[in-house]
Amino acid sequence: MIVVDTLIHARWIIPVEPESVTLEHHSLVIDSGRIIDLLPTDLAQKKYKGSSIEILKNHALLPGLINSHTHAAMTLLRGIADDLPLMDWLNNHIWPLEQKWMSEAFVRDGTDLAIAEMIRGGTTCFNDMYFFPDITARQAVQHGIRASVGLIVFDFPTVWAENSDRYIEKGLALHDELRHQPLITTTFAPHAPYTVSDGPLQKIRTLSDQLDKPIHIHVHETLHEVEQARQQSGKRPLQRLNELGLVNPSLMAVHATQLTDAEIALLAEAGAHIVHCPESNLKLASGFCPVARCIAAGINVALGTDGAASNNDLDLFGEMRTAALLGKAVAGDASAVPAMTALRMATINGAKALGLADETGSLSLGKAADVIAIDLDHLETRPLYCPVSQIVYAASRKQVTDVWVAGKRLLNQRQLTTINLVELMAKIAQWQQRLSS
Repeated sequence: MIVVDTLIHARWIIPVEPESVTLEHHSLVIDSGRIIDLLPTDLAQKKYKGSSIEILKNHALLPGLINSHTHAAMTLLRGIADDLPLMDWLNNHIWPLEQKWMSEAFVRDGTDLAIAEMIRGGTTCFNDMYFFPDITARQAVQHGIRASVGLIVFDFPTVWAENSDRYIEKGLALHDELRHQPLITTTFAPHAPYTVSDGPLQKIRTLSDQLDKPIHIHVHETLHEVEQARQQSGKRPLQRLNELGLVNPSLMAVHATQLTDAEIALLAEAGAHIVHCPESNLKLASGFCPVARCIAAGINVALGTDGAASNNDLDLFGEMRTAALLGKAVAGDASAVPAMTALRMATINGAKALGLADETGSLSLGKAADVIAIDLDHLETRPLYCPVSQIVYAASRKQVTDVWVAGKRLLNQRQLTTINLVELMAKIAQWQQRLSS
């Protein structure tokens, strides 16, 4: 028998690739952090001996979920200034609080809270955009989660940098520092067309081309954003980005709730990606991304939560369900955005957008063992006719029992293995006192 690190026998395995495949009574074989085999359990028991053996009789194994857009440290602002429009929420509440309290400690503790929440909810990779990205990267490494760290850029000064040149300079230095971290990658993260001018965007486009890195930007998030851009420049934001050369296969257009047919065609032809954040868009009344039309046009649509300050959680199970239901309503078609499509949006589509499809996003041989186990033997998910539909439409993130990233177990029977929850909760209580004072 072949001795391997981990052998997981499961009731169902949903590899995501190939699409629409659900394997019953199969086993996943993990060695040196990678998936080396996926085969029927009776054959696996004859062929392999695991140093660690998991028998999950009522569970489905999935690739770990990928949160393709969030602001992790903003979890400390969860529940502050709820029920307000985006620009009122940002200008009059969130940005003043950030200006007062932003620090390395804020980002460290807020990121720890976000990582704990995401691991317990089955997220194994997140794409972040926030201040002190070096701290976000450090905490992700410490806790063993995969992360794509945004090298944020604004025109205006903040605690992180004084001007756009300095943002870019610090971002490139961090990119170089992180090159050898196996779980960490980087994206260029200009905040939005209305906060970054042409010069910095042109530099970012050139650097993205040179380094083959995604460009992660809020774009067409609200009607107000689009109309303001038209009044100021005579151009819609996507037109301006296209003229600057940013609408290309590296673009991750976050939100994209205001799209014309011509803009959908533009994004599709360019090979750009959309990151759909349905619950944040609903809460802020930002609009509806026409997901079904975008997918039909051939655009890769991934899924994100946005920050917990505007959601108010980092729950990709909730996002999958909302994306599927909202997609049907917007399209006026009950067959639009089926359950498997929503699951792909939360897994392989995110990996494609981040340039990580060869590493994660599906349970494919040779990929990193980013794996989650969902216990479907719950009242709320019985009877069970189709595991994928049940996961998207009925299951809760609280049914995630176990999580592995690159073969390392981060959640063991609902218990975090790399985060001290008692210590973390004490820190969060202190932040609550400060932020509400």
